[in-house]
Amino acid sequence: MMPYWVHITIWVIAVYIAISVLLYYLQDYFLFKPEKLPKNFIFNYENQEVEEYNLTTEDGATINGLHFKAKRSRGVVLYLKGNSKSMKGWGKFAVDFTRHGYDVIMVDYRGFGKSIGKRTQENLKKDLQYVYDAIKERVPEEYIVLYGRSLGSGFATKLASMNHPKMLILDAPYYSLLKVTGRYIAFMPLSILLKYPMPTYKWLQYVTCPIHIIHGTNDTLIPFKSSVKLSKINSSRTRLWPVIDGGHKNLNNFESYHDMLKQIINFEEEKIDLSTTSFRVKHSAKRA
Repeated sequence: MMPYWVHITIWVIAVYIAISVLLYYLQDYFLFKPEKLPKNFIFNYENQEVEEYNLTTEDGATINGLHFKAKRSRGVVLYLKGNSKSMKGWGKFAVDFTRHGYDVIMVDYRGFGKSIGKRTQENLKKDLQYVYDAIKERVPEEYIVLYGRSLGSGFATKLASMNHPKMLILDAPYYSLLKVTGRYIAFMPLSILLKYPMPTYKWLQYVTCPIHIIHGTNDTLIPFKSSVKLSKINSSRTRLWPVIDGGHKNLNNFESYHDMLKQIINFEEEKIDLSTTSFRVKHSAKRA
């Protein structure tokens, strides 16, 4: 007769495998919180001039997007949103850029809003490059700003690593989705199971434009320390902007966030003449 401990071991292994299989096939449900919209839905935003468009990809997917127009455009912000809802709600944040004279392009990822198509990490990356190329046909890259919010921060970083935009702005970015999910289910083999590892840290090292990272110090979903780590990867091009007491979803409610955004969006790279500073001054070994 089989020993009792063998029965227990087999049962534990079976449960572990079952959880792994479920996690693999249901991870889209846990990672993405899409809001689907009917085809005849009309986007409407107060005091904003908006144009809706649709792009058809090579594999037949439809990417629905919005173009928010500034009165006197000085560039374009490609705004890559988070993992929930649709542009219906996210569109209200476009005003934070149009008020500074930047047009805003937003898109819904596959399965969000009116966008349709099979969602994979590779498909999403291709879709966003397709959108970027469409913008680039009309606007020189030195006038394109990439803004990635939460989930969108990884995609924005990947785009910046493959192109030459004016700047990259990351809002509450993650080091990698593998790290984020690992905080909650560390006992699972996520490196094998996760379909969307999204290694922001790997892509960031290849970005050649100025990088601005905005993060709330009280963010409990994606800890502030993830941005501290990211800021050290390409440090010569990166500036970290902490929003004191800011969480994950409320940065727009802080005056400091809007002040930071104003400084960033009007940022002009300028080299400092370190020979006229205290850069090489050494502190005395004596205690003050």
